[in-house]
Amino acid sequence: MIGHRVLVVHNAYQHRGGEDSVVEAEIAMLRSHGHEVATYFRSNDDISSQSVANVAIQTFWSSRSAHDLSELIQSFKPDVIHVHNTMPLISPSIYWVAARAKLPIVQTLHNFRLMCLNALYLRKGNVCEDCAGHLPWRGVVRKCYRESTAASAVLAGMLTLHRTIGTYRNKVSRYIALNNFCRDKFIEGGLPADRIVIKPNFVDASLPLGLPRQSILYVGRLSVEKGISSMAQAAVLAQGIDLRVAGDGPQAELLAGINGVTRLGAISAESVRNEMERAIALIIPSIWYENFPRIIVEAFAAGLPVIASKVGALAEIVTDGETGLLFEPGNSRDLADKMKWAFVNSEKMAEMGRKARAQYEAEFTAEKNYQQLMTIYNDVIEEQHNAS
Repeated sequence: MIGHRVLVVHNAYQHRGGEDSVVEAEIAMLRSHGHEVATYFRSNDDISSQSVANVAIQTFWSSRSAHDLSELIQSFKPDVIHVHNTMPLISPSIYWVAARAKLPIVQTLHNFRLMCLNALYLRKGNVCEDCAGHLPWRGVVRKCYRESTAASAVLAGMLTLHRTIGTYRNKVSRYIALNNFCRDKFIEGGLPADRIVIKPNFVDASLPLGLPRQSILYVGRLSVEKGISSMAQAAVLAQGIDLRVAGDGPQAELLAGINGVTRLGAISAESVRNEMERAIALIIPSIWYENFPRIIVEAFAAGLPVIASKVGALAEIVTDGETGLLFEPGNSRDLADKMKWAFVNSEKMAEMGRKARAQYEAEFTAEKNYQQLMTIYNDVIEEQHNAS
């Protein structure tokens, strides 16, 4: 159905990541199909100019966001509101504004923030689900958010308040999970199963160019949860295999001086695509429950198989021996062995790349994603109409 007016809400991060790219891609996709799209964005860059007390108050309930959204609803008159991130400046106040206006809310769940204070289900380098299905006060004691008791207490208090008053249970028409694994985790965490649907991430990409492939590639933030320590150790064990690393972050120095490692730093999307066209495989060594890294879809679109940790949704997205290889998370020896195998078995990796491209065409194109999103929008708009 063409013609929905969509209001997109997103609290952007201080360090731009995949979630911000997904938001931009969905907006562009909607507009390309003739939908009118308005946006309400706030940025965490603004936090530094505000007092700690003011940020804490806004985290619980932002009067500014509620006022802004109310005015935008009156002027734009959307059919549906699509929310991505509300933490911390937008706040859950906007769900109540939408409810008063009798507008359906669709919420994409990009991480586990509603269940886990650090959003990663990760603690001290290991998967931690201690707060799953419970009030997250363990996370306060452990300083799980920003390594701060006070900041963790504010976030835990906000989650507790809005669980208690039914915000997440009653004010969201539909939640979007990115895969089955994450959907199950959200249900375990207390979200209503009948309101959670699956829609993966997507990219709009042309056919791969068929260039010679000669390196292994990593693209992403160089931080603890991404498994950079394991990747650095694996690069040493792999004895000079050509590993090209695109990205930056607090663990960048772990890769310094390793034979065969080329650090590219932060590079453009076009440069990433060029690197993918020349790579044998993409590495995703994460040790946390990645929801659905958009970089996997980009790799599949480029005919590039993925070597990924066998953890969480990654083991669902990457089929071992078909569209890539899986290794034990945190096991640098296993990763090194998979890297060396990929170099020795280039023809088998090429075949995996062809299967990866076929899966992209079947499941992860912009057109396929658009159809899925329209089904979700149509369903919640009809439900709201019937309830009014």
